[in-house]
Amino acid sequence: MTEVKNVDAGKKAPAFTLLNQDEKKIALKDLTGKWVVLYFYPRDNTSGCTKEACEFTDGLKAFEKLNAVVLGVSPDSAASHRNFIAKQNLKIDLLADTDRKVMTKYGAFGTKKMYGKEVQGVIRSTFLIDPTGKIAYAWRNVKAAGHAANVREKLSELAG
Repeated sequence: MTEVKNVDAGKKAPAFTLLNQDEKKIALKDLTGKWVVLYFYPRDNTSGCTKEACEFTDGLKAFEKLNAVVLGVSPDSAASHRNFIAKQNLKIDLLADTDRKVMTKYGAFGTKKMYGKEVQGVIRSTFLIDPTGKIAYAWRNVKAAGHAANVREKLSELAG
């Protein structure tokens, strides 16, 4: 496993380039000048992940008005993301981190508690990256329901 970087507010966000659902490369460096909502989730088409993705989609216009792009990241493939987007009518880009390298850099993959046991897996986390590429805010171990609204409120506060 690669070393987890210090991904706290004020620190430079770890660079990444991942394929989206259309197998197009999305790189953090290409998003300079925009706010980036980078959220990590465990799996396409599961209840919590569907709720979170739908809430981000429902609020997308408000995020766009704040000059923000929303990117969901999971270990699923681009093909799985295409299916998830079509099935749920999602409007956000989903990135495939099949080797979990980006998740690991952000501390969004590792040991977590699930049903009282310690397991290795995706730790539902969100990072708000400012237009200069620095972490503006980080949420770790989040609950899916209502999370998109919390992120939008924080973005509005910071971007306003």
